[in-house]
Amino acid sequence: MSLNSLYDLTAPLCESDGGLPDIASRWIEKACKKGVDAAEISISQGAGYTVTVRLGDVETTEFHQDVSCGITVYAKQCKGSANTSDLSPAALDEALDAACEIARFAQPDACHGLADASLMATDMPDLNLSLAWRMGIEQATEMALACEDAGRGFDARIVNSEGASLSSYGGRGVYANTHGFLGVSNGTTHSIGCSLLGEDANGKQRDYWYTSARSADALDDAGSVGRRAAERCVARLGGATPPTGPCPVLFESEVASGLLSTLTSALSGGLLYRRESFLEGALGTDILPTWLSLLERPRLKGGAASANFDGEGVQTANKAIIDAGQVATYLLSSYSARRLRMQTTGNAGGVYNLILHPQATKTRRELLQDMGRGLVVRELMGQGVNLVNGDYSRGVSGFWVENGEIAYPVSEVTIAGNLRDMFRGIVGVGDDLDPRRHVRTGSILIDSMVLATPA
Repeated sequence: MSLNSLYDLTAPLCESDGGLPDIASRWIEKACKKGVDAAEISISQGAGYTVTVRLGDVETTEFHQDVSCGITVYAKQCKGSANTSDLSPAALDEALDAACEIARFAQPDACHGLADASLMATDMPDLNLSLAWRMGIEQATEMALACEDAGRGFDARIVNSEGASLSSYGGRGVYANTHGFLGVSNGTTHSIGCSLLGEDANGKQRDYWYTSARSADALDDAGSVGRRAAERCVARLGGATPPTGPCPVLFESEVASGLLSTLTSALSGGLLYRRESFLEGALGTDILPTWLSLLERPRLKGGAASANFDGEGVQTANKAIIDAGQVATYLLSSYSARRLRMQTTGNAGGVYNLILHPQATKTRRELLQDMGRGLVVRELMGQGVNLVNGDYSRGVSGFWVENGEIAYPVSEVTIAGNLRDMFRGIVGVGDDLDPRRHVRTGSILIDSMVLATPA
């Protein structure tokens, strides 16, 4: 079977015009005829497939499609919204009627409404986000099997597999509003991943690895993904209990990106106007060391989170979120900006391609030598992050370091601190950049956190 027929279904999603823009335009016109003050519509559609293998056999081959549409109307400072997964005219009419009816009974809010018309995006360069991966089911299966085989054959201590998978997805989104704005965004995501189990006299451990990119050409080789998963799994075997107390902590790049995402969450308008962020009132204050900045670059070609416009049609633009250690901007939608008596920053829907600058101050090995004795965090567990006061407590697994070298793996330990102290306590950034994520950073070394082990 050829997957080309599957991509024929997603191909219309990648054209510059077609069904979705027409649908959006027609229902914006219908909303205007309802007598509302303003309206907006967002439609997304996508399709893809996943091949999963386990222990040398095909486990599943799946094709999936999804469609969603949200319609919002504003009338006399009242807001009504309705959603549907059916793009038929009858279903869209029903959704529009429901949104108008909800607005009739909603409480007025002076902060409701579209973003200012003057802020709508007009510059729409091709960001090279949509690159289909055409192959047959046989080839996709062979690549998934090769990934798992490479991992299972890496070391005799690899005793089981949770499987390997290959996925490919293409999607299209359209946003339109009564300012006359209509924007289209397309994108593809492809990935190969593998999860393995290892065992020694101390018990079993699990680890995984994956590669993900907009373009299949940018993916790592399937065999190298399996071997990396096995290498990480074997490295977890033979663990011991580390000493407790304060110590330096090195967050590996894949978890360091999450640490920076926590920072941007605390700067988001929704938390700020509700006074639920430890960074309330932090504009112009120090949060990172003065030698560090956090930059947003929404228009990187092929970026994991690139976009010409945000969720309200506002033009995206480069900016420093943290500039030389100081909070330079909050991250606001038009609603949260009005609540804070500010202007939207073009971040309705989130942030777009974060870059920690400088991206590296030392090699990862140099950071280990600098820490001397401490903890390397590879995996985080639990939800112990309190954005109201900045308290941070997470279960972790990783490695204990002695004399600048990995000594042994550790698991079921806890690290704790406060996010303000942690961010100001960054003393180095490694060169092991993780290219798979929309937050681009290497490992981050923090001078001190408290390490605890189970009683």
